[in-house]
Amino acid sequence: MRSDHYRNDVAQRHRRRSRLSAVPEDPSVSSDREFDVTSALTLPTGSLLASSWPETPSGSQPLPFELDHLLALRVPGLIATRRHIHSHPELSGEEFETASLIARELSLAGLRPRMLPKGNGVVCDIDGRPDGPVIALRADIDALPLTDVKDVPYRSTVDGVCHACGHDVHTAVLLGVGMLLAQLADIGELPGRVRLIFQPAEEILPCGSLEVIEAGGLDDVVQIFALHCDPNLPVGKVGLRVGPITAAADNVTVRLTGPGGHTARPHLTVDLVDALGRLITEVPALVSRRVPANSGLLLVFGHASAGTRYNVIPSEACASGTLRVMDRDTWEQAPKIVAQVVQDVIAPTGATVDLEYLRGRPPVSNDSRAIDVLTAATVEALGPEGVAETPQSMGGEDFSWYLEYVPGALARLGVGRSAPNIDLHRASFDVDERAIPAGVRLMVQTALRALAAVR
Repeated sequence: MRSDHYRNDVAQRHRRRSRLSAVPEDPSVSSDREFDVTSALTLPTGSLLASSWPETPSGSQPLPFELDHLLALRVPGLIATRRHIHSHPELSGEEFETASLIARELSLAGLRPRMLPKGNGVVCDIDGRPDGPVIALRADIDALPLTDVKDVPYRSTVDGVCHACGHDVHTAVLLGVGMLLAQLADIGELPGRVRLIFQPAEEILPCGSLEVIEAGGLDDVVQIFALHCDPNLPVGKVGLRVGPITAAADNVTVRLTGPGGHTARPHLTVDLVDALGRLITEVPALVSRRVPANSGLLLVFGHASAGTRYNVIPSEACASGTLRVMDRDTWEQAPKIVAQVVQDVIAPTGATVDLEYLRGRPPVSNDSRAIDVLTAATVEALGPEGVAETPQSMGGEDFSWYLEYVPGALARLGVGRSAPNIDLHRASFDVDERAIPAGVRLMVQTALRALAAVR
């Protein structure tokens, strides 16, 4: 296609086995190699871009079969895709347009993606040698209910919805991995099958990973891997850890009810505001005293409400929050402990208690052999200096449910910037976009190493 908007005389999307005929005005635009087909997406301007990221980071090894060259061509498009997703975020369970975009991009790479039953997630197999194993790579695609406060061209265009956890980066990275591995499969150099999982609803309960598993997303899979953005690590660093790397995370909601009444006569009713105050200040401390200190249990209420008038004691009050714990055994006991402590604290107030304890996700516990694969892949993709030790986080991740069925590991991808206020789940969160090609290189090497290791 001809276009006045681009410098190239010819601009077209990558497709497997695509060919360009000679253009008289520019004989250089002629090739049978897909590598030389240019993307119609221009390099985004502003911010830190992957154009400053070398094709092979210092100390690393080149990707096989000239994939570094293909990655260099793909980087502008991947950044543009990330920015589009960032500008058009979708909440958990509503990722229909995001899933459609992913499916289109994978189809343009010559792959055959399939939608999850609800249409808000995508699974795509890259078929290599039929006698090889099946490994899976997962990215989550949902956004958070936050208002984007960044002053950037790709700021969210959806009120109250924002990619504040880096899932847009996870998605762009896995798309890039799919494009490169499709090239290897096309020339017969992929030693097995790689399943790309673009998962919805990571941020809510019930978890989207359970939907993927129910839909057969782990069928025949022998290992699974994932990345998660870490703003505390610079680009080029990957946080690795054997064993638990996240905490278990559950949702707790407590509803209190009573007759209500006048604030002048609290003795004639049940003072629910007082009861709510006791709940949110006493219960977290008391629960932590019922478990070993090294279990790392943390109960924090993020929402509390009661009443609408200054002189009326309300008849309803509510508090909700999360319980997080590092230890699996303590996680198993947590619902019973919380229920008992809440009853003990509220009983003297006379309020009626309705406790909803919603099981969330266990800790992500990384398999040692999977970490060996990730460590070797990090050295190959980013050099020996790319490997970084990382502590167990109190954050929850529903990647843990996959690891209940098959071994695997979650790594932390460095996306840190020098700007302040970039923590996860913060409305100002943003990334150094050079992390995208770094993540692609890492996951390509991870896939190839995993396929070779389990043959």
